[in-house]
Amino acid sequence: MAALKERNWIPIIFVFSFVLVGIIATLFFLPGYKGEVGFDVSILPLLNAIYNCFTFTFLVVSLAAIKKRNIKMHRAFIWAAFGSTFLFLVTYVVYHFLTEPTPFGGSPTMKAIYLVILLSHILLAIVNVPLALISVAWGLGNKIPKHRKIARWTMPIWLYVSFTGIVVYLLISPYY
Repeated sequence: MAALKERNWIPIIFVFSFVLVGIIATLFFLPGYKGEVGFDVSILPLLNAIYNCFTFTFLVVSLAAIKKRNIKMHRAFIWAAFGSTFLFLVTYVVYHFLTEPTPFGGSPTMKAIYLVILLSHILLAIVNVPLALISVAWGLGNKIPKHRKIARWTMPIWLYVSFTGIVVYLLISPYY
C-alpha cells in the first residue's frame, strides 16, 4: 500500500480512461461482426442490465456501510461494484463489437425521453471512469480527505450511471 500512497496515479488513470472511452466509441463506427459466434448474443443486453442492477445495489450498500463507518464492508462492496462494472464492460464491448446499434422504435416523445436519458448516461459514464479510479486509488492510498472529497461526486454519478443503464435497457429492449 505504500506505493499507492506515494505514486501519482492520476496521469495513468486519465490515459487509461481516454483509451477505454476511445475503444468503446470506435465500436459504434465499426460494422457488426458477420461471422459465426457460437452463442445467442441477444442475451448480452439483459446481462448488462443485470450487472448494472448489481452495481447499483453494491454502491447503495457501500454507501450505507461508510455512513456507519464500516470501512471494511464499504471497501468490500466497492470492489463488488467494480467487479460487476467490469463484467458489464466486457459484455457491453462484446455485444457492440458483434452487432449493429439498435434503433429506438417508439413514439417521437418516447424517443426524445430515451435519447435524453441515454445521452446523460453516456456522458456521465465517461466522467465516472476516471472519478471512480481516482476515488479508489486515493482510498487505497489512505488519502482519506482527498478520497472523501472526490467520492462526494463519484458516488452519485456512479449511482446515476448504473441506474440509468437499467432504464436505458428497459426502454430499448422491446426493439432488440
